[in-house]
Amino acid sequence: MRLFEAILDANHRAAAGDKSAGVHVADFADALPVVALTCIDPRLNPLMPEVLGLPEEQFIWLRNAGNIITGSMSSTIRSLALACVVKGGKEIAVIGHTDCRAGQTTVLQLTERFAALGVNRSKLPDNIVEFFGVFASERQNVLKAVDFIRHSPIIGPKTPVHGLLVDIQSGRLEWLVNGYQALDAAAARFAEAINVQNPTMQTAFASPEPDGGEKKPSETKIGEAESVMGWSVKDAKVVEVPTPETPPKVRLVEEKSAHASAKRPPVISPFRNRPRRNF
Repeated sequence: MRLFEAILDANHRAAAGDKSAGVHVADFADALPVVALTCIDPRLNPLMPEVLGLPEEQFIWLRNAGNIITGSMSSTIRSLALACVVKGGKEIAVIGHTDCRAGQTTVLQLTERFAALGVNRSKLPDNIVEFFGVFASERQNVLKAVDFIRHSPIIGPKTPVHGLLVDIQSGRLEWLVNGYQALDAAAARFAEAINVQNPTMQTAFASPEPDGGEKKPSETKIGEAESVMGWSVKDAKVVEVPTPETPPKVRLVEEKSAHASAKRPPVISPFRNRPRRNF
């Protein structure tokens, strides 16, 4: 059983009246502390982090209006990333709550309330819904936030990202996104691509190792041939290839001595055989 599996189990038992329900924090030291993003609603003050069964020193609590995330590189993502990098957060949880006032406020109500505070509509962003992250469903808002976190390039790919919804009255948790299943599914796809049997979150993101564990260094000595695929150079046989006979020399032209003197061609003169003239 992993950390949030134990948290949900204890939370549901406690909600059912089991007063002995709780999380043995010492059993999950490698998964702590938890980084949680919740709403700023003050009704959450007495609930967190008790509903998770975690001590305060193992609970890094981030809050904004409506636990809204507007992008994979937003300022809230920056805080989540730094909570993991600087404060050592191991797992992330976006925890929405029922009866969220941020989700119940319409765009018209926002503009009217800003106007009551002296902020005219012209001072507000053009796209109020996108800027303020206005939403109508607490569940969909949590799912959207988890998706932004999971696809953010500054959140570690091995960090589980969970999505939960807490009942503001009873404190009962509902698990909307199981971060372990998401990572296991990614591990299975990765393992299938590299043909790994029985993938886990650790093996999927670990460096591939050859079968049989760590590869031992070769014991082949210098000058010796290393055996390959069960074949050894000792199994080789020497095959003698007969030397081909020297082919007979074919004389194409008559050879002459290199020092033989060549005959000079006859000299033809225009004055030869002419009668002499006496002057």
